[in-house]
Amino acid sequence: MSDFLNGEQMNIKLIIGLAALLAVNVGSAGELGRQLDEYNEVWTTPSEDSRGSMPLGNGDIGLNVWIEKSGDLLFYISKTDAWSDNVGASKGLPKVGRVRVKLSPALATDNGYLQTLKLATGEIEIRSGPANAPSVLRVWVDANRPVIRVETETPEPREVQMAFETTRPAPERDMQADTILPGQTNRIVWYYRNQNQQISQLTNRTFGAAISGDNLVSTSSTVLHSAKPANRHAISICVLTAQTPTPETWLAQLDDIVAQAAVVPLETARRDHRDWWQAFWNRSWIFVSGDEDAAKVTRGYVLQRFVSACAGRGAYPIKFNGSIFTMDWHKSEKIKGVQTNYIVPADARDWGGQYWFQNTRPMYWPMLQSGDFDLMLPLFNMFRAILPNNEKEIRDFYHHDGAYFAETKPFYGGINKLMPDAPGKYTDFYYTPILELSAMMLDYYAYTRDQNFARETLLPIADAGVKFFDQHWKHENGKLLLDPDNAIEMFWKARNPAPDIGGLRWVLPHLLALPADLTTAEQRDRWRRFLGEIPELPVGQTNGVKVLLPAEAYGPSHNFENPELYAIYPFRLFGLNKPELQLARATFAARRFKDDGCWRQSGVQAALLGDTMTARKNVVFVLQRQDTQVRFPAFWAHGSDYVPDEDNGGNGLNALQLMLMQSEGQKIYLLPAWPGNWTASFKLHAPMQTVVAGSVRNGKLESLTVTPPERRKDVELVNPDGTLTKPEQK
Repeated sequence: MSDFLNGEQMNIKLIIGLAALLAVNVGSAGELGRQLDEYNEVWTTPSEDSRGSMPLGNGDIGLNVWIEKSGDLLFYISKTDAWSDNVGASKGLPKVGRVRVKLSPALATDNGYLQTLKLATGEIEIRSGPANAPSVLRVWVDANRPVIRVETETPEPREVQMAFETTRPAPERDMQADTILPGQTNRIVWYYRNQNQQISQLTNRTFGAAISGDNLVSTSSTVLHSAKPANRHAISICVLTAQTPTPETWLAQLDDIVAQAAVVPLETARRDHRDWWQAFWNRSWIFVSGDEDAAKVTRGYVLQRFVSACAGRGAYPIKFNGSIFTMDWHKSEKIKGVQTNYIVPADARDWGGQYWFQNTRPMYWPMLQSGDFDLMLPLFNMFRAILPNNEKEIRDFYHHDGAYFAETKPFYGGINKLMPDAPGKYTDFYYTPILELSAMMLDYYAYTRDQNFARETLLPIADAGVKFFDQHWKHENGKLLLDPDNAIEMFWKARNPAPDIGGLRWVLPHLLALPADLTTAEQRDRWRRFLGEIPELPVGQTNGVKVLLPAEAYGPSHNFENPELYAIYPFRLFGLNKPELQLARATFAARRFKDDGCWRQSGVQAALLGDTMTARKNVVFVLQRQDTQVRFPAFWAHGSDYVPDEDNGGNGLNALQLMLMQSEGQKIYLLPAWPGNWTASFKLHAPMQTVVAGSVRNGKLESLTVTPPERRKDVELVNPDGTLTKPEQK
């Protein structure tokens, strides 16, 4: 597959030239659409297998789409809530199914073949044959409905065949077989139904789909065929996940979805779909030019934001280890001393179906500045749903109030029930997630000013976390003593670890700064008292230089992390125009692990510290880090996660945004870590429902628009020497 990477991808030199023309001023929807078109993924040859697929989705339903040399169109269907009987297993979030579309005569793949992922409209178009009379296939997932659309247009009448190809023909460990319904008139229906009776959130969970279309008739329970050749065919695939007492109830719900989809004219659905994508792209953008790296960074940024939108509006958050775009993976390893080649099916992934919070957060922090607030809600909603049960487990086991979220758990939560003398482990005694989630939700409120969200989601979670930290450990000499407490996965059962001290020192003041009508006097008194009991961040020396330490006391390391840097990100206690910036910079310079990619966050921290060179190096690396087996450039390398590695892309988005703009309180800082030879146009979001748009040429601000206009007084330009000035009025 690696030979696909040469010659067939975008012409980077052409992109650089076009981006330079457009980057300074992206205004109208037409200009934005033309700019996006330059980053469409365009292929001129078919693919061998699913590793050569393009991603597509509506935020909940995802597709891996590819064309084989035979001319057949194939795609895997995924869904964000299609959990299997064992979420923790490698097949914890499997595919819904695989579909094959066959034209007769077959689609030519050696004559004028052109396959385009159209970013602006969220669709894939395949053209074949002469330019004046092409055959066209179009695939899209309705942005507003749970429906996949497949359309064909050919200059001469052709037959079409739709087939469901089960990847689960028989039961196996932790997995059931697909059920294919017989006797369906002119449609295909299949489902997977969980048999897990021990976990209520999984019991009778059923997911599947129905395929139908005008002029399609049944030839078997898994195949539909056109009744007669036609120039146009329109096929719909309706997808449903539901927990129902019987399969018949699930089918009735699916029939309702089919009926609702049928009453919407295709062109109306298409218009509404394209309107959603236009609004999505108009929320924010970054287009960078100036050299070849800048063009490639822009491509990575745009494609990753597209992939996040394709998977980010479902019932559950984006999975870090492949999202809903896993593929049939080719693997080679020694088994009992023999080098063995085999295929890992698309149903499977490393690290299974559970959520690791440290690996889930990278996709969500950049959504604040990109204004993708709707994409953040599945993350918040999952933890809000988990909270009551976790609070109950805390009361029942530890006999005190509050809650925490385990670093590693399935979507239905639960805690690690540990007494202080239990042995250390990577994700045991690891309590940081509820603090970071609270910090992210505090930012969400600062950006949106959504008071209902603050009351119903932010405050219940954040206050439960504060209560847990206040009541779970001893207090000595008027100070909280966090012992035993992991410094993330790096140092087990440490004493006063920096991530949790930093988290408490960040979250408590921001809770106290909330409007008084959102909180109670009891809460404010308790938070104020507890803030006074939080110990100082541990400080020591490295090679005679004062630096932050990962904990007050700690043992051997177990991972490749820099927990002392959590005080820079995600808990922004240090940064530009803040006290002790030099201490933070010295700590960053002395960090033990300096690798980039995957969940590593050096680029984000560098940008927050104004370290332009390191931040630039990071985004250039991570936003080009395509895996060698795949064809789509934003299917990021396996790293420590799985392909496509969403951590890698999320951290790249976050770092690039922070290089351009950072916000703290009412202040907005522009160009805090921006390379002097890069030109850009941008539109980003800031707290207090503010949007900042502008252009940068060769590292200097050329234009600036702030909405609402009165917020312009809060904008400051970060000069290359670190000083702050007001942007000129132009």
